[in-house]
Parts: sequence; structure tokens; C-alpha cells
Amino acid sequence: MFSPSITLLILLFLLPSSHQFVPRPFLPRPPLSLSLSSEPPTSEASEATSDLTSKQDAEMTRQEEALKRVAELKSQEVFIKRSTGVFKCQNCNYEYKESEGDQMMIGGVNPPGTSFSSLASNYRCPTCRASKDSFQEVVEEIAGFEVNQGYGFGTNSMTGGQKNALIFGGLAAFFVLFLAGYGMS
Repeated sequence: MFSPSITLLILLFLLPSSHQFVPRPFLPRPPLSLSLSSEPPTSEASEATSDLTSKQDAEMTRQEEALKRVAELKSQEVFIKRSTGVFKCQNCNYEYKESEGDQMMIGGVNPPGTSFSSLASNYRCPTCRASKDSFQEVVEEIAGFEVNQGYGFGTNSMTGGQKNALIFGGLAAFFVLFLAGYGMS
């Protein structure tokens, strides 16, 4: 009868919108005195107002303390950056590896084990001839609390990729052993 696109438009038009009324929480208010006299408010009304104010102040103080605690815990979570010994040229993506040096390149004079900081200040990228300043150190991040890095059989100091390899490698090994059990019969 109708094309699918027209049917979709009709349904979208007829369906109620996703914006629904959400009631706000009820906050008690102090009683209003509607007297016509110019007398000051009674002590009962002022007590109710001060009681409400003290409850709100106590709640606000509790929330501020909770926010301070959250900020303190976030400041303790440090992403440790570990050097990989690899420096990458930002122009051509050539990687200088301290463990290999650059003798395998034409004109390379730095033997394996030469640290990047000990290279001459006029060192140039062997492929694009960019200066030493164009290189950036490649680092790996280890997430978590710094005080916990020594715990957990050394797994807390592993990177995300190393943890994934350990978990999924263990699952694969278990799966192979499981299948090997069927082969024994």
C-alpha cells in the first residue's frame, strides 16, 4: 500500500516522542504566613526555615567531602610511562632502536646499544635527513595506581596488550587441552 519510507515517516509521526515528563524531587518549603498584619513571622516559621537550611547545609557538606575524596583518588591514579628504547622520526616514521643502532642503514655509524641521548647533536634521520629534534620517544602506558604496581605476581605492571595476550593465550591453551581430551579416547 505505502512505500517503506512513507510507512516509516508515518510511524515516526504517530509514535510519542522520547522526551517524557520527569518529575522533580519534592523539596519541602517553609510554611508561608498569609496574614495581613505587619507582624514579623512567628518563631515556628523561622524554626522550620532554619531546620530546612541546616539539613541542606549538611547534605551539601557531605557532597563536598565525597567530591574531595573522588579528586584525591583520581590524583593517585597515575599512568606510568615506560620507555621502549625506540625513537620515531615524525617526518618519515623511521624508527631508531637503541638495541639495533643504525649500522644496517647506508652510512650508519652508531653500533647496537647506542642510546639516543648519546647520539651527536647533528644526527640526522637516515631516510629523510630530518634533524634529531624531529624524533619522538615511543613509550608504553601502564594504567593503575602507582602504589599497586608491585603486587599481583607482576601482572599489575603489564601493559594492556600484555594482559590481553596472557588472558586470551590462557583461554586458547585451555581450549586446546580440552580438545586434546577428546583425542585420547
